[in-house]
Amino acid sequence: MSQLTDNLEKRTELYVDAFNTGDFDAVDSFYTEEAVAVWEPGKPLTGQARRDYQREFLARKPRMTAVPRQSFVTGDTALLIVDWVIETVDEAGTPERLEGVGVDVLRLGDDSVWRYAVDDPYGQG
Repeated sequence: MSQLTDNLEKRTELYVDAFNTGDFDAVDSFYTEEAVAVWEPGKPLTGQARRDYQREFLARKPRMTAVPRQSFVTGDTALLIVDWVIETVDEAGTPERLEGVGVDVLRLGDDSVWRYAVDDPYGQG
């Protein structure tokens, strides 16, 4: 199982590892309790709605690659720009390829671990 890290550079790699295992709990641990995710452009989700969407998406066994492009840190806040690709299937089981440039805001927790506060995979779309 992937582990959280205080190393911002290593964080994307660990997130991808957790995502590719399909382990909902591992992936969810990368988010703050009140995190906002915009996995469909214009449709932000938070709380239980975010978790439900994430659980359903991971059930399709998607495979992700992600490469950080830029990171900016000030105090306990970080901005990551990430190029990503996901190979998955849609609701009907038809293969589909999703890709984008994510714009993500992370917060450094009291435990010194970076977690998503805002996850917007289509942030530059």
